[in-house]
Amino acid sequence: MKRIGLFGGSFNPIHLGHLALAKAICDSEMLDELWFMVSPQNPFKVNMTLLDDNKRLEMVKLAVEGNDKLVACDFEFEMPRPSYTYHTLNALRKVYPDCQFELIIGADNWFKFTHWYKHEEIAAQTPIIIYPRTGFSIDETTLPQSTKLVEAPLFPFSSTDVREAISKGEDASNLVPEPVWDLIKKEHLYGYNS
Repeated sequence: MKRIGLFGGSFNPIHLGHLALAKAICDSEMLDELWFMVSPQNPFKVNMTLLDDNKRLEMVKLAVEGNDKLVACDFEFEMPRPSYTYHTLNALRKVYPDCQFELIIGADNWFKFTHWYKHEEIAAQTPIIIYPRTGFSIDETTLPQSTKLVEAPLFPFSSTDVREAISKGEDASNLVPEPVWDLIKKEHLYGYNS
């Protein structure tokens, strides 16, 4: 059975921290593939202004090109919004019965996990991989059996930081993959102005 990690997010835009994390998780040989699940609307970010779904997906596709373990995924685009992980997992299992899906979340989200829709059912049915986030310390001995903490690099910036840097006219080329930066410049995304 193929083991697939689901790394959900707005990826607005995808940045080098996301990729470093994905590669670290794949290199740990826990997964056969890691899918960047581009979320049309996160229930916790209802008022956030997002770049067009397909444009964010295009950036993820550019970022993962050439890495056969990393996949850009638009599965949630056809689902009701906002996107609830519980519904997504159930739908994925129906479409891909030969795959075992594992959820990848940050330590910050683990602390909020009890607020997720049907979190108990998710935890009972789906292995969870938690990656470190600055300021969120997790005692591994307190984790449920199917939940594990992964060694992965901490990245000191977020998609918000990338957008803010671009909107201020700063060079953010060192924060995002080169083809993503080229697209941002070419299409003047996030207020980019040369």
